[in-house]
Formats: sequence, structure tokens, C-alpha cells
Amino acid sequence: MEKNSQEQLEVSAERTRISRRTFVVSAAGVCGAAALWSLHRHSPGTVEASGSNVSAGPVTIVQFSPDGKKIGKVTVPRTIKSEEEWKQQLSPVSFEVTRHAGTERAYTGNTWNLHDRGLYRCICCDTAVFSSDTKFESGTGWPSFWQPIAAENIVEIHDQAFGMDRTAVSCRDCNAHLGHVFNDGPPPTGLRYCMNSAAMRFVKFA
Repeated sequence: MEKNSQEQLEVSAERTRISRRTFVVSAAGVCGAAALWSLHRHSPGTVEASGSNVSAGPVTIVQFSPDGKKIGKVTVPRTIKSEEEWKQQLSPVSFEVTRHAGTERAYTGNTWNLHDRGLYRCICCDTAVFSSDTKFESGTGWPSFWQPIAAENIVEIHDQAFGMDRTAVSCRDCNAHLGHVFNDGPPPTGLRYCMNSAAMRFVKFA
């Protein structure tokens, strides 16, 4: 009887240890999943639909005329809208790309193979972001440029989301995600601004 009681105590203790170990592993898994979810939602490349991850203060950008001539710098109120307002303004693909840092499928955009001369303006706020003068054929299926039309009109943020080391590019005025920049472009900059057609509106030079 004494031996059976001792065995029962040992079994009970082992069950307790297993239960505690299971709890710790489960808790660690939950914490890990929560951390990954947080990384996905708040990674540098992720754009909040409400614009809440940027200051509401004014921004200074460079304006351009319809024929692509530089007019000068202006300070304007930052463009901030609610998620619902952006949904009403944008197509589903443009909304996903610009407000949630999505990426359109290669060779599906309407400007990757466009050779007309003109300005590429942010689809959300109409800020000029790129010019056809710096566009080149990258063979990637996305419109590519070797420099923006004005450094003041974009923001570049180091992006390590999803295990990739990239630099995200967004519009300075409305914080719309435009694409990414890579160090494998042509002279004179050696950069490749790989943009989403869905994030930009093309306007021919007047």
C-alpha cells in the first residue's frame, strides 16, 4: 500500500511537471505569434490607413507644372483621411497597395511598359513623385526609375518586414506606400525605385 501511494505521488508530480511545461510552451507560442502579428502590423513598410503613424503637422514638398517644370517648394497641410474615405476614393488594388503596403502582381500595372513622357503623381494626394525622364526598363514588370522627381516629395524607410531587408518608399504628403528602392539600378544613381502602378497616376506633359 505504501509503495502504491509513493507511485501515485510520483505520477501526480510528473503530471504537474508536464502540465507546467505545456503551459510554458503554449504561452511562449502565443507570445511569439503576437509578436509576429505586431511586426506585420507595425513594420516600417506598413502604412496605417488613417495616417496615425505620422504627425498631423504640415509638410514641405516641391510642386511641378503640367509640363514637368519645377515651380518651387510649398508647405501644405498633410493629407490625412480615414480608412473609409480612402476606400471610397481608391480602387481595391490601389487601396491595398497605398494604405496597407501591398504589392501589385508583376506585369499587371498600367504603366510598367509605358513610354510616354509625363509626370507620375501619387494616386492618393496628387503629389508629383516621379518623372518619365528617369524611367528605365528594369525587366521586373513594375515601373522603375533611377531617382524620384524631388527628394522632398518622398520618404524612404528601412523595412525588414517578413524577413526581407529593403527600403520602403512612401509619399511625404499622404504617407501612401509607393514601392521599394534597391541598389541595382543604372547610372547615374545606381538605384532602382521599383514602384507600383496602382500607387501612381500618370499625367502626360502638357
